[in-house]
Amino acid sequence: MPDLPLYLVRLSPDLTTKARRTRRRFQKRLVKNLREALSGFGGQYYIRNKWDRIYVQAEHPGSAHRIAGVFGVASVSRVDARLPPDLEQIVAVGHDLYRERVGRHRTFAVRARRSGRHHFGSRDVCIQLGAALNPYGTVDLDAPDVTVSVEVREEEAFLFCGREAGVGGLPLGVEGKAVCLISGGFDSPVAAWLALRRGVSLDYVFCNLAGDAYERMVASVTKVLADEWSFGDHPRLHVVDFAAVVDDLRAKTESRYWQVVLKRLMYRAAEAVALEIGAEAILTGEAIGQVSSQTLGNLRAIDAVATLPVFRPLLGFDKSWIIERAEEVGTAALSARVREYCAITPERPVTHSSPERVTAQETDLDLSLLNQAVGERHVLDLRRLTAIDLVEPYLFIDKVPEGAVMLDCRSPEQYSAWHYPGAELRAPHEAALRMKELSKDSIYVLYCEHGVQTAHIAELMQRVGYEAYSFQGGVTRLRDWAARQAVRSEPGEVE
Repeated sequence: MPDLPLYLVRLSPDLTTKARRTRRRFQKRLVKNLREALSGFGGQYYIRNKWDRIYVQAEHPGSAHRIAGVFGVASVSRVDARLPPDLEQIVAVGHDLYRERVGRHRTFAVRARRSGRHHFGSRDVCIQLGAALNPYGTVDLDAPDVTVSVEVREEEAFLFCGREAGVGGLPLGVEGKAVCLISGGFDSPVAAWLALRRGVSLDYVFCNLAGDAYERMVASVTKVLADEWSFGDHPRLHVVDFAAVVDDLRAKTESRYWQVVLKRLMYRAAEAVALEIGAEAILTGEAIGQVSSQTLGNLRAIDAVATLPVFRPLLGFDKSWIIERAEEVGTAALSARVREYCAITPERPVTHSSPERVTAQETDLDLSLLNQAVGERHVLDLRRLTAIDLVEPYLFIDKVPEGAVMLDCRSPEQYSAWHYPGAELRAPHEAALRMKELSKDSIYVLYCEHGVQTAHIAELMQRVGYEAYSFQGGVTRLRDWAARQAVRSEPGEVE
């Protein structure tokens, strides 16, 4: 085995307190997840699975941090020295390794653990190594600046100083599978992370209310959960187009019930996906009282439509706590850019409903539209998505959405010769520099001669939360599309 840095991996108490048979199964899954976390990370690695410790040798300098981010790991320490279990050698090597560090930081403590048969005990290690380091600093057993640790096993001893806290929890995959309703905001990714930490594998269901740019933002947020926190699993994002479902809802229900009915429709979509893939529960990012649809009464009315259990890990937490967790998870910066996309915003939403009243509102809904949307959903393998996959499919558009703001990114001469009706002239460099002047409440379609320059600008705009697209094919295709629209309406509408 190559001489690679050695890491001592301690197991989460959630794992070590299990019955022997269960613990063995959980630990085996943890090793599998560690292998996936380290494979492709760069360099060689080796893993030894012992009952109370896992030993990892890994070449990559960031391996400790990577290991600490695998659910089921309590902490990680890089081993500074590995030697025979001989007290004199332990003291001599410990003295040489740590005297300068103790001298710099002044206070220290020696902690020792021993298992196996030896002619000395852990207390002997603490006393003798402590005495050897005492000339360089002061012993402080309560809050030392430096903690020198020694672990003595049957055939070898390990010396290390410090540890990196692990994420804890249970190994991902040991507690079955659920689906998470994901929106891309702060809440649902944090709820997902909390479930992942308890060993639950997740697929994500996204009910899209606002087009491709919105899908790209949600896919980007969800990919963080997949790439950084789902070692040992291969989660998917199920994208359900809710446009026709929402149109039907708006036409057939009272506006004050729109939000509650919409949530019930989303629950139905999530449950349909869950039953198809063998998931056992639905997960959401709802918290009591955060918005009108999340009052206790409305949550009861929404819950009634689901036959699978609905879990809400954030039920009792406020927004500031959720945002803090999102920063730790790594989704906060992306979620902050996600616009509040909601196709239905009644002025006076109902704040306390009942299953009976909401069911009455749904009497005329065409649920076949929902079934069709679920059946026609597209599924993204999040772990296999590349940076290009998260950009190119979402940048281009081949029609102009109703009410879109058109930005013509050509020269004034080209604009004068022909431009889309109502389009604003924006030179390419101006379009990027002045984007902050634009409202995020509008949809933007940019066009140039061939659609290449505007693709770059639309990508920049999407990154900071705008719903922006480049018209595919540039001016030639846009003129053709405008001409077809003019034929369908009245002549003379196109300049």
